[in-house]
Amino acid sequence: MIHSTNHELLAILLGSSVANSLDHSLAELFGLRRNCLTTLPGVGEEMSRYAVSDRLLAARELLRRALEETFREPGDSLASPDAVKSYLRLFLAGQEYESFVAIWLDAQNRLISGLEMFRGTTTQTSVYPREVVRTGLKLNASAVIFAHNHPSGSVEPSRADEMLTNQLRQALALVDIKVLDHFIVTDTSTMSFAERGLI
Repeated sequence: MIHSTNHELLAILLGSSVANSLDHSLAELFGLRRNCLTTLPGVGEEMSRYAVSDRLLAARELLRRALEETFREPGDSLASPDAVKSYLRLFLAGQEYESFVAIWLDAQNRLISGLEMFRGTTTQTSVYPREVVRTGLKLNASAVIFAHNHPSGSVEPSRADEMLTNQLRQALALVDIKVLDHFIVTDTSTMSFAERGLI
């Protein structure tokens, strides 16, 4: 399948007649860019546009879960910023509201759980350090990677983002949980606090 065209792969997933009627980019179809799946044109009697979007989003979620499985295996999969960025784009890109996500890790940097901790509006979300610490202790985590999305499309961290990251680092340090990074995700890019020297 590695040499198949995008159209051929979509035909396997959705059927030929539906695949023939789609002219969106893959990023749009899989919800990595907003507002596409709700505006798909009619795709004929074989499948409604809602069934198409459900199948594509299900495929995206299955890929995210497949990545989670690899992150639970021995090794340092999550030590690679690129692997984390790919996972986070599947988790957060295309959302019209802000989400704050925590990726909890064990002492060997294997994934324990990737959780949406808080959900907000299109411009902000409230994060409660006490709840973050409580979750980390409940999961017996040794480290955590934070992420949130900016539906506005700006990948630049705000002063509030930086202050929150420092508050969480200080709170989690008291219970021996290390904050490894904090990512900001948009539809088209991902920014790492660690790569910017902000952690």
